[in-house]
Amino acid sequence: MHHAATTEGAKAAPTDDELIASAMKAAPKKVAENATIVVPDPKGAMRTLRKGSNGFTCMPDNPETPGPDPMCWDKNAGEWIDAYLNHKTPPAGKVGLMYMLSGGTDASNTDPYAAKPTAANHWIKTGPHIMIVGADAGFYDSYPKSADPRYQESLCDVGRDALPASDGTDSLRPVGQEGYEG
Repeated sequence: MHHAATTEGAKAAPTDDELIASAMKAAPKKVAENATIVVPDPKGAMRTLRKGSNGFTCMPDNPETPGPDPMCWDKNAGEWIDAYLNHKTPPAGKVGLMYMLSGGTDASNTDPYAAKPTAANHWIKTGPHIMIVGADAGFYDSYPKSADPRYQESLCDVGRDALPASDGTDSLRPVGQEGYEG
């Protein structure tokens, strides 16, 4: 469990239960309830808050970014994320899926390694969406391109009204294929 901040006026660090609840907002309930939940420690290593059983990993919102950005990913997307973070080429032939059903405002469209919005970069603001990563290059030909072609992704806006599906299931009902929004 996190310890509360002791500096007067400082915001208390979230508890593990709060972090888990935040992470679970990223994916449909049936995915999130059995996913592994991780959170970066101060040195950037991942700390496991809860072990999962379905092959998905979820991470809570990062309060340092300008908006909500909890996310969940499958094993192949995890390998893609690892390659991206370490400036390596993602593994070929491994299509991955990521959920960001709380939306995201956490990356620049012109500098994928930007730490915060500036007047010189195009910060991405998206609504609830899923991302497909790791597909063959031809898959992305009709979609907006990333600043670095090694890290192409297809973003599918699912819209807030698309969750949950009207038939009472916890499935997604995509409302359109869109590129980055600014």
